[in-house]
Amino acid sequence: MSIDEQVLPYPIPNDAALRPPAEWAELRGTCPVAHVELPSGDRARLLTRYEDVRQVLADPRFTRQLNAPDAARLSADGGGVFNSEMAMILPDSGEEHQHWRRLVSKWFTAKRMNAMRPAMARIAEDLIDEMVERGAPGDLKASLGFPLPVYVICDMLGVPAEDRDRFSYWSDTLLNLTRYGKDETEAAQAEFFQYMTDLLAGKRAEPGDDLLSELIAAGGPENGGLDDLQILVTGMALLVAGHETTANMIGKMVSMLLADRSRWEALLADRSLIRTTVEESLRLDANSGFGLPRYLKEGTEVSGVELPKGTTVICSMAAANRDESAFEAAEEFDLTRSPNPHLAFGAGAHSCLGQALARTELQVVLEVLLRKLPTLELAAPEAELERVEGLAVGGLRTVPIRW
Repeated sequence: MSIDEQVLPYPIPNDAALRPPAEWAELRGTCPVAHVELPSGDRARLLTRYEDVRQVLADPRFTRQLNAPDAARLSADGGGVFNSEMAMILPDSGEEHQHWRRLVSKWFTAKRMNAMRPAMARIAEDLIDEMVERGAPGDLKASLGFPLPVYVICDMLGVPAEDRDRFSYWSDTLLNLTRYGKDETEAAQAEFFQYMTDLLAGKRAEPGDDLLSELIAAGGPENGGLDDLQILVTGMALLVAGHETTANMIGKMVSMLLADRSRWEALLADRSLIRTTVEESLRLDANSGFGLPRYLKEGTEVSGVELPKGTTVICSMAAANRDESAFEAAEEFDLTRSPNPHLAFGAGAHSCLGQALARTELQVVLEVLLRKLPTLELAAPEAELERVEGLAVGGLRTVPIRW
C-alpha cells in the first residue's frame, strides 16, 4: 500500500532523538495532505510542505476552535491544553485578537529583550556554575535548559522566585496529550487557575513593575484593557508557553551542536555565527512536538486536495522546515544560513508572540556556554538520547554532558 493510501499514526513514531522520521520526505514528495489518526483515535489531515503550512497558518478560515463539535479530539479523553475550554477565553481572530496581541507584545519587543540580556547572562552563568560545582557528568536540561526560561518568564510576569519550581508539573500536565488522564489534567489546571487568581489579587493590592500589573493597570474592556479572566488566562498561557518550548529547545540545540563536534568547534572559532546557528537549530529541530492543529470552518483546497468544512489539519512546521523547495540543501545544518525563513515560530496572525524572547535566551545560552565550557561534549552517544513522548512540545528526557 502506498503512503497516500495509508492512515498514519500521529505523531509519527520515531526513535531517533535528533533526526526526522523517514516518512516526512516521502509525504512532502507524494502525499502532502496525508490522512493521520491522532492519539484520540480521531482522524485529521497532516500538512508537511512549506508553502502549504505557511498558507494555512496565515489563512483565517483555519481557526483554533478545536472545541467545535466536529473537530478532531487530539488526546484520548479530550484532555491537554489544545482542547481546553480555557484556551478559548482569549480572542481567536480579528480585531479582538490583534488588540490582545498589542497589549501583551510590548513586553516582548527585540528592544526589551536586548535590555534583558545582561540579566539573562547572569542567570545562565549562575546555573552553569552550580552545575560545574556538582561535577560532571551533568544534565544540561535539568541544570540549565529548564530553569533559565522559567526564571526569566517569572521575572517578566512578577511571579515570586520561590514559586518558580511549581510550574514544571503544571506545564507538563497541560501540554501532555497521552501521559495524564482527564481527571489529573483538570486537577492541575484547577491548581494553576487558583494560583494565578491569588497572584493577581496580590498585584491589585500591590502592583509591581511587571506584565501582569501593567495589564491590570490598563483597566477593563471599557477602558481598552482585558477583563479579569482574560488577564488570568494570559498569565497562565505565557507562563507555560514562555518557558516549556525554550527549555526543551536549549537541550535540543546544544545536542545538535555537540553531536557533530565540528559545529561546536566552528562556533568556538567564530562567535559571530551564534545568531545564524540558533536559527538553523530552530529550523532543523526534528523533535519539535505535535505541530499546530487547526479547524477548518469552511471548505477549501490545499495542494489540490479538497478539504470540507469541519476538517482538522495538523501543520508540521518541522517537516515543512526541511522542504527542499524552500531551503537549499535542506537536510544540511548550515551555521551560516541567511536568510532563514523557517516556520518554527509559526506564521501569520498567530505567529509566536514570544519569539524574540526565545531567540534571545537561546543566543545567550550559547554565548555563555561557549565562554565558560568550551570543552563541552555529550556524555552519551547521540543514539542513546531519548525523546520525551506525549508532549505537545517535543524535547529530550535528559541531555547528558561533560566538560
